[in-house]
Amino acid sequence: MQHQTRAIRSYGSVHAASSLAGARGAQLTQMLFDGLVDAMVALRGHILHQSTQAKSVQVNKVQRILLGLQSSLDFERGGEVARNLDELYSYVIRRLVHVHAYNDVESLDEITGLVREIRDAWRTLSPQPGALAATPARPS
Repeated sequence: MQHQTRAIRSYGSVHAASSLAGARGAQLTQMLFDGLVDAMVALRGHILHQSTQAKSVQVNKVQRILLGLQSSLDFERGGEVARNLDELYSYVIRRLVHVHAYNDVESLDEITGLVREIRDAWRTLSPQPGALAATPARPS
């Protein structure tokens, strides 16, 4: 549960946090990846429109989500998959620094594609959105 709380905090939005509060496991991760892709798409727009301040805000949002996902990895239970995701998140964060410094849309497109692939993989693990409402909440 502590991992989920850290991930929720990293998303940085009251509306998103209230939506995420009822989510569990793969559903939470799916929602974070959806937010991450949306933030990366918005970042691309800010770069193309040369909106420096908005770009910086969006880079920070992308970093917070990535760091939240990375900090929620369970290396004991996740084993090699968790280690691979940790390496991927580190790579994306390094490339994001490059994107921010050089307004490199091509590099942003590369890492956005990687994130979309992982998001799509999580979609195969997550129940359909309507299933969340039908799932009773477990007591804490």
